[in-house]
Amino acid sequence: MVLPLAVGALLAGSAGTSAASPGTGPTAVVSMGDSYISGEAGRWKGNSLTNSGNRTGTDRAWVSGNAYDPAKVYGSTAGGCHRSDSAEVQSAGAIADVAVNLACSGATSENVFRAASGGVAFKGEAPQADQLAAVARANNVKVIALSIGGNDLGFADIIKDCALDFALWGSYCYDDQQYGVDEKMDGVMANVGKSVDEVRAVMRTAGYTDSSYRIVLQSYPSPIPRGAENRYPQSDWSRLNTGGCPFWNRDSDWARDSLVPQIAGRLKAVAAAKGVQFLDLRDMMQGREVCAKASKQVSSSAPASAKTSEWARWIDSSETQGLVQESMHPNHFGQLALGRCLNLAVAQPANSASSCKNTAGADHTGMFLASAP
Repeated sequence: MVLPLAVGALLAGSAGTSAASPGTGPTAVVSMGDSYISGEAGRWKGNSLTNSGNRTGTDRAWVSGNAYDPAKVYGSTAGGCHRSDSAEVQSAGAIADVAVNLACSGATSENVFRAASGGVAFKGEAPQADQLAAVARANNVKVIALSIGGNDLGFADIIKDCALDFALWGSYCYDDQQYGVDEKMDGVMANVGKSVDEVRAVMRTAGYTDSSYRIVLQSYPSPIPRGAENRYPQSDWSRLNTGGCPFWNRDSDWARDSLVPQIAGRLKAVAAAKGVQFLDLRDMMQGREVCAKASKQVSSSAPASAKTSEWARWIDSSETQGLVQESMHPNHFGQLALGRCLNLAVAQPANSASSCKNTAGADHTGMFLASAP
């Protein structure tokens, strides 16, 4: 089994000490799943049209001149799992002694399942549930945050197809894409449920009772605003060339008000059925999305700021800045907000369902919880 460096170092650090077990040893919070929790796009503090130097202060991987080192943010997972230093589990604050990030950009449910249950290795790493087994033996795991299902539904393809419909074909994507989502949804949610079961099985095998820790199943935030909330008109090319959000109003409204809520509703049902906590993130970036009127692109006159800049990474299809896989994910500011959401959720009952929202004009410290829809 190939372990990510963070886990390997963690286990190595416990050598020569008494073995940890449920109720003893350092407490741990663990993140599992896909790019929306791994820390994808954590390299960026807003979006800037400047392609040189530190990109107007937005590029955390900047070294000097026009030299960049993504490993400053993603460590050994640069170009792969993209576990950033500001990922949700790292930004959640002091909710445990140790934070372990097993999530990987691009992961699907089968990359979470144990190998013995049909799980598949991904990007050179064993299935995440098998990695969890090692973490559970070495620590007293108290919280497991899980984000999964988006790649099973084909998020990346949906975004790509909708962007191409805007840029090349002059047609809408929502109708065809909605059909495809509906065809996959039941199977995807079954696999999300199985992912929870796999986590439970690993923890029971390691000696944990279900009540000795909590699983927080979370939904997805919308990276783009509603059509009426977009600061660029759809009648010219500014959404593509300036804003990096090439989507028609009709498709944007569908994504924000139909697709994201549909997925959240189904995930909430899975959480209820499995007896785990649910964290609804559908409104987490309201007003902070790419091209949102309420936020600003970073420039010499509008410096990078969690209070004014966008919280999601734009689409950079030419990869002028970084990798295209970072597109449409919470950026550094968004990651800090996600961490605050998790921190707040952990203070709630372990079977609760909450919605995390931001306070207009505030940074991540302004995040708050409300009842989940």
